[in-house]
Amino acid sequence: MRDYSLYDLPLLLLKVSEADENAFGHLFKTYSNRLSHFIIRLTESEQLTQEIVQDVFLKIWVNRSVLPGIACFDAYLFTVARNHAFNCLKQIARETNRKREWVNNVLNLAVNNPEQDAIADHGKLIDEAIELLPPRQKKVYLMSRKEGLKQEEIATQLNISLETVKKHMVLALRFLKNHLRTNSSFFLLVIAGFFQE
Repeated sequence: MRDYSLYDLPLLLLKVSEADENAFGHLFKTYSNRLSHFIIRLTESEQLTQEIVQDVFLKIWVNRSVLPGIACFDAYLFTVARNHAFNCLKQIARETNRKREWVNNVLNLAVNNPEQDAIADHGKLIDEAIELLPPRQKKVYLMSRKEGLKQEEIATQLNISLETVKKHMVLALRFLKNHLRTNSSFFLLVIAGFFQE
């Protein structure tokens, strides 16, 4: 097995483009740590960083035929990595928003249909769960849901940062969802109905 150095980078890239697995292993070994340090600053997640590094090198392998024509491999590699990291973060944000909307739909359905006895009982369960929230989370949740205030307005009224308001809402919704899940068969019925629509 040949030991490539960075001085032989054009040769190393040529060998990788020819499907030389040893050369690819050397390329991975040479760049993976630097790439990890770069990506973790974007993701702030060790697990996501490892996945992105693997995905980026998989892309390099799949598109290896272009490697000999790349003038500055470092710039190419870090651009591919940055773009892939941003795409992953956007996807995570979309999934988080979908989950948040889903929880809000479940909570609104449970709270806004009091004419049905079963739902009314679960409205009480939600009210009980709200009472179990820590004081600041409860205040932020009620200001948002009951008073209809925007997060910026809540931050101003409570004299806290917008990020703190967001954190309290996420924690409150997570707690309410878990409380409903563990204390209510209604939650399972709502899930079934929600996905059938």
